[in-house]
This record gives sequence, C-alpha cells and structure tokens, in this order.
Amino acid sequence: MKPLLLVLLLLLLLNPFAPGALCQTPLPFSMEQPPQQQPQPPPQTTAPDQDKAKEQHSTLEVKPGPQVIKKKDFWTQTGVFHPFLRMPGYILQDQKALWTSPFHTAKADLKYWAIFGGAAAAFIATDRWTVKQLPNSSGQVSVGTWASRAGAAYSLIPISAGFYFIGTAAHADRFRETGLLCFETLIDSNLVVEALKLVANRARPLEGDGKGHFEDSPNGRLSSGFPSGHAISSWAMASVVAHQYPHPRIVPILAYGLATVVVVARVGARKHFPGDVVAGSAMGWFIGDYVYGRRHNPELGGKPSAAQKILDRVRISLVLQ
Repeated sequence: MKPLLLVLLLLLLLNPFAPGALCQTPLPFSMEQPPQQQPQPPPQTTAPDQDKAKEQHSTLEVKPGPQVIKKKDFWTQTGVFHPFLRMPGYILQDQKALWTSPFHTAKADLKYWAIFGGAAAAFIATDRWTVKQLPNSSGQVSVGTWASRAGAAYSLIPISAGFYFIGTAAHADRFRETGLLCFETLIDSNLVVEALKLVANRARPLEGDGKGHFEDSPNGRLSSGFPSGHAISSWAMASVVAHQYPHPRIVPILAYGLATVVVVARVGARKHFPGDVVAGSAMGWFIGDYVYGRRHNPELGGKPSAAQKILDRVRISLVLQ
C-alpha cells in the first residue's frame, strides 16, 4: 500500500492545476489571443522601491529580471521550444546571484540565514546520535529507498515537462511558466549541490566508520553525502509550485508534503544524515524562491506565499520603528 500512496501523492501534485480540479476557476488567457489589458491604477504616492517590492516578492532583495515567458511567446510565434534557448543565459545570471547572495541580502533577512544555518549546524552536530535512535532495519531501508525515488531526477524532470507541455497544449500560460521555472530551478540547484559536494566530501551513513566525517568519502567527492541532492531538488521545485499556486491551499501542502516525504525517506534509506537533508532543503527552498522572484511574469497572476507575507510584515515593522 505504501507505493500506491506515494504514486497518488505524485498524481495529486499535478491534478490540482488541471482545469476544473478542486476549484471552478477558468484557465489563464489563451495564447491564441493577446492577454486583456488590465486597467491602469491611478498614480500612487509611494516610493519607487515600494512599488517594485509589490511587483515581486522573494526573500532576497531581488530585482525582477527577464521573464522566462515573454509576450511574443504567448502566441507561439517563435515555437514551443524557443523559451529554452534563453535558459543558459538565465542560469549564468542565477549562479552569479546565488553564490554572492550573502553579500546582497537585506539586513532584515539576515536572521533567516542565521536560523537556517544554526538549524543545519545543530543537526550536523547531533545527526550521528539521531540515526542511532532509528530502527535501521532492512524494512526501513527498503521503504526509504523506494519513497526517495519521488525526489530523483527521473521523477522531477517529467513533472516539470508535464507542466510545460500540458500548459502549452491547453494555452495555460501560468501552468506553462511553472514548467520553465521548475526546469531553471532544478538546473540551478544541481549546479549548487554538486559544487558543495566537491568541497564537503562527507561520508554517508553506510560509508567508512559510519560517523559521517567530512573530507572522508571513500567513493569520491561527487558521491559526498553533504548536502542531499534529492532534498535540494525536491524543495526547490516545491518552492516554485507553492509560489505559483498559493491557492487553493492543498497545492502548497501537497508540494511541500511530497518534498518532506523525500527528505525523510533519504534518512530512512541511510543515504544521508539529518544534517544533509536539512541543509539541502533550506537551500532548495531559497533557490526556488529566488528563481520565482526573478523570472515570474506578474501578468500571469500568483501571490506571495505565507513566508513572503511574514517577511513583508517584518520589513513594515522595521520601517515603523
């Protein structure tokens, strides 16, 4: 029954976005006709920086960049695959911003770096004790190995392709954009995780003396256990989906729920220590948040997630003080 339940979770991850599923809302505007122009609001007296903050929401002070779907793509004038030609350039921009992000993060958000960094450090310091508390039976390893397949590339890439090609066929541009954002996020997260693996070179739970020493992986640096590739990819993609579709609530719940299943399964399969998956999950969410804030076309809708609303309130309270 466990395999069946996980397959249903994967199906549900896509079904809420299909026409008529969970809600009776129309699809986004058709690509065969230009999008209807929204009435322009009267000029506001707010500062330019505040106006920009309303247009895009992300944890970083991210200036909106070139969108993954541009207006000429709405009517497929340049073909189905044309948006992918822009992606290599976008990836280079993303990597530069991600690796330098600690130097241009808003001061109000530095506390979140401290929280995530402290949590990862705490898990790394205690993860050898934590894994000893688990049954570590053959059944646990078997179930964990099977469940963690939901976070593998051969699962996440087809889901991303499904978003893009179903959205293209149905003329649902927001659905289609989600696929492109997922592809860009997966590439970004994999480049980050492979670079960190080369540096960390951490032994996995079943390697060496089982204590997870850094600079001690017997199978080479690319096989390093820190951070978890499954965790960073799953949480990066879940972050994009949750940002794109914060309503109905079942969508972010399923997205983050599936990502949580993957990271727990990786520990259960004894492929990673808890610190590996916690660090990977935090970085994955952060990358998905950045790509959404950078590439999302506001004309397609989408609202800030609960985490973004909290950050907005923090900024407002600091201004009032």
